[in-house]
Amino acid sequence: MALRRFAATVSYDGAAFAGSQLQPNARTVQGVLEEAVERLFGTPTRVRLAGRTDAGVHAVGQVAAWDADTRLDPATIGRALNALLPEDVAVRDVRETDPRFDPRRWARRRRYRYTLLVARERQPLLRRTTWHVGPGLDVAAMQRTADALVGRRDFAACAGPLPAGRSSIRTIYLAAWRSDGCCLLFDIEADAFLPQMVRRIVGALVQVGRGRLSTEQFCELLRQAKPATIGPAAPAHGLCLWSVSYDEGYDQ
Repeated sequence: MALRRFAATVSYDGAAFAGSQLQPNARTVQGVLEEAVERLFGTPTRVRLAGRTDAGVHAVGQVAAWDADTRLDPATIGRALNALLPEDVAVRDVRETDPRFDPRRWARRRRYRYTLLVARERQPLLRRTTWHVGPGLDVAAMQRTADALVGRRDFAACAGPLPAGRSSIRTIYLAAWRSDGCCLLFDIEADAFLPQMVRRIVGALVQVGRGRLSTEQFCELLRQAKPATIGPAAPAHGLCLWSVSYDEGYDQ
């Protein structure tokens, strides 16, 4: 039987993971997915992911793909994988795809959400998914500054040093704040992201909200494009990979 390619949306609580990608001697999302797929189909199988998330970062819309020699239908595969996966990872919307589908290379847009807790008091039930910054942020100034991110430009200032030859040019389509009860949500969508890019942007925008950095200063740092000058990086646990968009191959 010919190999069939399957894809699924993956959600995970990133607290107990060293990140999404395989690492030696570390628990990763890719690692536990590959363990579950191997147990189900009886053979070692590479699971490809749409995006790399750092240690502690969560996801509700990661996309994974793998090949299998099986007659099982996608719904049965989804139920079986969820029975095998640990409690902090789950798959949904399992589908058979084009055998060429690559969740990373075929992705057109990725959306992240960062959540700030702006209540005065701590909220213990939100401690794993929000950054508690307290009240008093100038959200209007934060949004004015976020507006300057939209477009195609060099975002080197929002990332650490990159490997030689790797471009830091990216296109941001959306960068927007909105209130949700005791939280502030920041949605940002781009064609791709640099390492720590979203966390550094959020860290700097919080500085703007606290009056410690002006919109003009932020824009000048962005223009100068010197690595790691925008920040500091916000804590990983407030960040979530929200969705990945494709023109073809897999629709969330």
